Amino acid sequence: MMDYREIRFENRGGMAFITLARPEKLNSFTATMHAELRAALDGVQADESVRVLVITGAGRAFCAGQDLADRGVQLAQGQAPNLGDTVENDYKPLVMRLANLRVPTIAAVNGVAAGAGVSLALACDIAIAAKSAYFLLAFAKVGLIPDTGATWFLPQRIGLARAMGLALLAEKLSAEKAAEWGMIWQCVEDDEFPWRVEAVAQQLAAGPTLAYRRMRQAMHNAATHTLEQQLSMEATFMRELGASADYAEGVSAFLAKRPPLFRGA
Repeated sequence: MMDYREIRFENRGGMAFITLARPEKLNSFTATMHAELRAALDGVQADESVRVLVITGAGRAFCAGQDLADRGVQLAQGQAPNLGDTVENDYKPLVMRLANLRVPTIAAVNGVAAGAGVSLALACDIAIAAKSAYFLLAFAKVGLIPDTGATWFLPQRIGLARAMGLALLAEKLSAEKAAEWGMIWQCVEDDEFPWRVEAVAQQLAAGPTLAYRRMRQAMHNAATHTLEQQLSMEATFMRELGASADYAEGVSAFLAKRPPLFRGA
């Protein structure tokens, strides 16, 4: 296991927790954090004992996006940073690892999510936010566009009009309003937040892992599929899942009127 400096990693009974751990910098991204996240996500992918992943932040923030300190030094020295390389080499791999992960993911948005922090939350399958949290796409204030998949996630979730407003005006969006708009799954009171995240993680950890994986794949592919292509994909996945041990267990449990004991097979 990698010796992490800017994240914390824990596996509790099949529930993996990644905590972004730069609270003094609002958990903003650095090259080191990206490397550690890649290593942690690769570890989750390889560890068959993991059935769900939760990503959250330490302190009062979820993630404030890219740490601009290094950028400021480069610009002061008259150097233009290659932001395209940063997106290609760091942010794109992060989002794709999350999209292709074999287990469902939860973004536990404990505080401010800004810039790429918004995208990180949206890249997870379920986002739960504390009521005091908020979302902010401030790219326009530094002459950039939303990245890390934000231009893909947002229009799908909340529609083009709202996505454009958030991006162009760079206004804060409360967690409550984000839930109302369908941008996130749920907004909960701050004192309920920890146990609600834990409860959802436990539910997913006990669920049919393969079915969850295929469900996530189907949902993501729907954005670019025709109806006919989507129906064919559903048939393929249902053929596979119908032969799984978890399906047999689910039917047996239903007929016996008992809770199912899924093994993720």
